[in-house]
This record gives sequence, C-alpha cells and structure tokens, in this order.
Amino acid sequence: MTVHPVYPDLKNASVLVTGGGSGIGAALTAGFTAQGAKVAFIDIAKEQSEALVERLAPEAAHRPLFLHADLRDLEALRKVVDAAAAAHGPVTVLVNNAALDDRHEVDTVDEAYWENNLAINLRPHFFTIQAVAPGMAQAGGGAIVNFTSTSYMLNIGDMPAYTASKAGIVGLTKGMAGKLGPDKIRVNAIAPGWVMTERQKELWVTEQGLADMIARQCLKEPIQPEDMVGPCLFLASNAARMVTAQVLIADGGMM
Repeated sequence: MTVHPVYPDLKNASVLVTGGGSGIGAALTAGFTAQGAKVAFIDIAKEQSEALVERLAPEAAHRPLFLHADLRDLEALRKVVDAAAAAHGPVTVLVNNAALDDRHEVDTVDEAYWENNLAINLRPHFFTIQAVAPGMAQAGGGAIVNFTSTSYMLNIGDMPAYTASKAGIVGLTKGMAGKLGPDKIRVNAIAPGWVMTERQKELWVTEQGLADMIARQCLKEPIQPEDMVGPCLFLASNAARMVTAQVLIADGGMM
C-alpha cells in the first residue's frame, strides 16, 4: 500500500466525496479518512458503501459518513450536501468523483440515454459545487477537485456521451476557478488514465488490452485506484495553495 504524505491542514477538515463508495472513490474516501479528515461520501451503491465504512471505521479518527443518494436527483443531492455540512461543518474540500463510463455506440444513443448520461457524468459536478460554495466561502475558502478523464483526449469512439461529459468537466473546472477564486476557493481537475478498478476488470480489461495500454505508458505498470489518492490529497491541501484552474494528468505518461 502506498504511504502518502500527511497534510496537517486536512486533519479535521470537512470533506465530501461523490461516488465515494467504490473504485477510485473508495480509495479517495480511505485516503482522506487516513489524513484524519471528517469524510462524508455520497453513493448510490448502499451495500458496498456500508461495507467500506465498516472497513475504515476501526482505524479512523472520524468514522466516515455514508450518504445514500442518486446524483441525478438534484433535490436529493442538495439534501445530502446539507447533511454532510450538518454533521461535519461547512464542506471545505469537495471531490467530484462520481461517474459511469458505460460504452455506447453512436447509432444506439437516443435523447433519453444522452440526457441520463450527462445527468450522471457532468450535471452533478456543477450542482454539488453550487451547493457547497456558499459555506466554503463563509469558512474562508477551500478546494474543489473534479475528476475528468484522459478518455476524451485519446479519441476513444465507443462512449461519446461520456467523453463529452469529461471534456465538459475541464471547462467547468476553469470557469468555476475564475468565479470562486475571489472567495479563496481553488478548483482543479484530475484526469486519470485507465485505472484498474474492479468494474473495469470485470467488464472491459483483457490481458492484451492491458498490455497494449501499458506499452503506451512511460511507467510500465497498471494504474491502481490508490494512485489517484496522492494527486487528490495534494490538490485539496494547502500545499497547492496557489494552484487553481489546472488539470493534473495521472496516466503513467501516456505516449
């Protein structure tokens, strides 16, 4: 397991992670919990999320708080954001991680599929920021980390709604950095490469496909969910005090 630097300003910080119950999100929830932060995380997967809380709780300074919600339901989203702030104080670190990278062919996408895809992969990023920003400003500032993807940079053709969303997250990151900067709120993004989550391994990873990807990376090993924790902790912490409106690519040096 990777040992991460300790960022003193994250101890007791009120952190909110979307999609924090599995995959990259679970690694992020664990990473912030290990820093001594007060972590709340939103997820639709109840069983996995409750199991994660029980796994982390014994060694946690603060038991993680699981908030069950479907991020497509904006009223439910606002309620769980309020619940996180009520439990831990105003959110000063927001990690917009939730996503669903289903593959889809262009000729099979209808309006309902398109709208639903963006309602998961892009829309909640904005509305979660909107919900936390006033409290974050009143607290004297904070950090927002949006998870995008390298997929839209690589001309991958079998998930156009997803890649459109991920490209949109970059525009949202830069726009919100400009808007919220005067309130001492930093907004950055992380663009992971192909991360070996359980979902990826179950649905799409093949021995040859993984070998081909690693051959294109400068760093010749698979990217793990844990590898996203260090970049996220850095961007969330005061170590990145003057870093905003940036996209940090964490893809093993794709060539």
